[in-house]
Amino acid sequence: MSDVTYQERRGQIENYFDRTAAAAWAKLTSDAPVGRIRATVRAGRDRMRSTLLSWLGEDLTGQRILDAGCGTGALAVEAARRGAHVVAIDLSPTLVDLARERIPKEVAHLVEFHSGDMLDPGLGHFDHVVAMDSIIHYQTDDAVHALAQLAGRTRGSIVFTFAPRTPLLAAMISIGRLFPQRDRAPWLEPMAEKRIARLMKVHTELDPWRCGRTQRISSGFYKSQAMEWLRT
Repeated sequence: MSDVTYQERRGQIENYFDRTAAAAWAKLTSDAPVGRIRATVRAGRDRMRSTLLSWLGEDLTGQRILDAGCGTGALAVEAARRGAHVVAIDLSPTLVDLARERIPKEVAHLVEFHSGDMLDPGLGHFDHVVAMDSIIHYQTDDAVHALAQLAGRTRGSIVFTFAPRTPLLAAMISIGRLFPQRDRAPWLEPMAEKRIARLMKVHTELDPWRCGRTQRISSGFYKSQAMEWLRT
């Protein structure tokens, strides 16, 4: 992976979510009424969040979890309610501030919020890492390389989502790229499950890891696939 490529892409994502889409994202992740399309996205994200949390387990007491790309903090809150200590980080300071405002008082002491890079080694070591919809804008080799860096500091599992490679999604992305850059979000980078598995073999940090469960969630305009890596 090119560090320059990663940094450039990270900058684009930070700019979009912190300046362009913060208000829309805040509404989508609340209980406020939304249109039909966004309602399907909200429902899909809720199902995906529940899936990832179910893979971590009902009792997370004493577990240290990295919520990589925490957004407005919904997953972090649910993990904390299961007893986990959560380090929640996002590129967007605006969304992190909103997550701090929304967190229920009863679990606030269990969640540590940061704005910045999820790969920051200063965040420490973890029992589990969750990256829900946070690597979907990176190319496959960049995404696997990033997860490999996290694997070196993770004792149990890494669960993450990616945009599955489908003809429909490819067509939607192609159409989206016709719009001026200022008018669009950073486009998704579809990934193939088999390619992810092949790239895992390239990184020595992933030698003790294997692929676990996978689950695809499709809800209107929300189409995402979850994948679990387990340390053996």
